[in-house]
Amino acid sequence: MDPELPVVRLCVEGMQAEAEGRAEVARGLFQRAWDIAADDYEACIAAHYLARHQNSPEETLRWNQECLDRADRVGGERVRGFYPSLYVNMGQAYRKLGQPALAHTYFVRAAERVTDAPDGQYGDWNRFAIAEGLRETEGLRGTERLRDTEGLHGTASAVAGDVSEEAGDVSQEGGAAGVDAARRALDEAVDGRVRELLSRWCARADLKALGLTLPPYLGYLGTDEDRMRLRTALHSVHAARWLPEDEQTELGAVIGAAALR
Repeated sequence: MDPELPVVRLCVEGMQAEAEGRAEVARGLFQRAWDIAADDYEACIAAHYLARHQNSPEETLRWNQECLDRADRVGGERVRGFYPSLYVNMGQAYRKLGQPALAHTYFVRAAERVTDAPDGQYGDWNRFAIAEGLRETEGLRGTERLRDTEGLHGTASAVAGDVSEEAGDVSQEGGAAGVDAARRALDEAVDGRVRELLSRWCARADLKALGLTLPPYLGYLGTDEDRMRLRTALHSVHAARWLPEDEQTELGAVIGAAALR
């Protein structure tokens, strides 16, 4: 984003106010950014920040939808890097409204676009948020997405206004189902064993082990690449042989599990 744009400058000031705990000042700055937005691109940026300062889940969804709609109107490379975050925000908004089926479709879409986010901390944050959203909505959605997506979409539209038809399109066309099939959640038994090891390393502040393994674990989206990244990180800790003997043995067993091969 061009830091010289008045809208961007106001949003930067708003983020600084957020960091200082001045929520009302931040909201006022973001509102000013929205008021002066000259086009869909600038309106997209302002709506993104305004969504963070709403008093109800319904209004949060409405502003996140506004942000997504504006990005769709802009299209192209200018907003390509926005989409992982935009879909995450939509997923989180639907999750807070108690609609895990719709939330899941947006987290799936975010996973499809995760590589569009810039590298670095911003990209890592998106990956972690997507992985968390997928895990938390996968077990809750059940058959709801297959059976009642249209009903949920209609309810959300009544609550939030002109909600995008994208989530319905994903379910009807099989897009989300196709992505789900290409991704494989980490086996529950293996996940539990990894979590136990991480808990032990946290308890004694083993920063080397945590530094190597937390990023691929928290960002695990279920692709073959993700599985290999996690296995490689665990193997690196195992190969260094600095763990207590019992943890060394357990880690070796986890690495050898079929779910990580």
